[in-house]
Amino acid sequence: MNRRDFLAASAALAAAPALGADSKPAPLRGKADACIFVWLGGGMGQIDTFDPKAKGLNKGTPKKAGSLYDSIPTAVRGVRVCEHLKKTADLMDRVTAVRTVNHKVVDEHAFATNLVHTGRITSGNVVYPSIGSIVSHQRGASAPDVPPYILIGYPNVSRGPGFLGSKAGYVYLTDTTAGPAGFTRPADVDDRRAAERRKLLEAAAGSPAGSAAAEYEAAQTEALRLAGPTFLKHFDLTSEPARVRESYGGEFGQRCLLSRRLVEAGVRFIEVSHNLNFLNGTGWDVHNDGIDNQHKLIQEMDTAVSALILDLEARKRLDTTLIVIATEFGRPPEFDGGGGRGHQGTAFSLVLAGGGLKHCGAYGATDDLAKQIVENPVSIPDFHATIHAALGIDPAKELHDGPRPVPITDGGKPIRALFG
Repeated sequence: MNRRDFLAASAALAAAPALGADSKPAPLRGKADACIFVWLGGGMGQIDTFDPKAKGLNKGTPKKAGSLYDSIPTAVRGVRVCEHLKKTADLMDRVTAVRTVNHKVVDEHAFATNLVHTGRITSGNVVYPSIGSIVSHQRGASAPDVPPYILIGYPNVSRGPGFLGSKAGYVYLTDTTAGPAGFTRPADVDDRRAAERRKLLEAAAGSPAGSAAAEYEAAQTEALRLAGPTFLKHFDLTSEPARVRESYGGEFGQRCLLSRRLVEAGVRFIEVSHNLNFLNGTGWDVHNDGIDNQHKLIQEMDTAVSALILDLEARKRLDTTLIVIATEFGRPPEFDGGGGRGHQGTAFSLVLAGGGLKHCGAYGATDDLAKQIVENPVSIPDFHATIHAALGIDPAKELHDGPRPVPITDGGKPIRALFG
């Protein structure tokens, strides 16, 4: 080999690693621009909803493990759901029930709720941001007169901004008819007094970044920015046609309707919590006789979510709005001594709809009791990565807790099959 050939070969070898690095697949990017995150606190039983199996027996002796209800076919061949999801069954071609979500936090609601919201186990030295706060931080609102993140439910640290600070926090409300508290100016505060209050706030500006004073200043500035009729008009559900309001059903459905209005107003992430006025008395945590009227909860969810899907579709927003149905864990196929079900994290269902994804009715498979994963397991970080990718956010991007880099997900990989 002469000198020229040697140098050429050496240059090619040196370039090879760089070319390999450049050729790795680009991050998956979806086309959704907003997310409605429906939260079913307590633990929705996958075997009684989106991953039905052969019927069991929860009363009498001996008890037989299995689904409590019959299953029905859906719009997707081979995919079945619980008989109480009749309306959603007809729409499963716009939906994917991810049946193989799993984690090891099964005994305690708060820890599991935190995990599903933040994608990480609770830490003693860092407060991780919720998925809503990360989306808020990365995408912001798409309109100037609304916040990026609204919680329709009770405030909780699991939904909060963690180390991202108050700018990535939420505005919350618990009453759809009243809207969020604190954004209506008191009757005795006219424009002059409001301007004087703003001047007082300006005088306190310049607090050290990250301090409690700076966080308070940022929160007050945002509250003043949003205060007034421009923002609050989005909460007036009476401006919707009666037939639309009625199609969504009761209080939970009205929350879902409000979430559609907020998406159209430019809010990027809305969590809709199903935690008021439970029709079965106990909610989704169906131990003992709490399971007796579980079907009423399922029917209420079916009405609200199917109406939301159809309403968004009619308004040409379904492909750009990702709907997520989430819960902290599932339920085992066995019935407890009182006829209800315990907790199960080895396999449970979380649901995606719309958002421009390539839906298939169901993803992943469990055994004949919906207890163990047979194929395509999905971790909580993977599920989060799928949401982020659908919203055009790189799940591997690093945020910073002070000088410490923290990836958006804990090694999560999006479900590639859902991206066209």
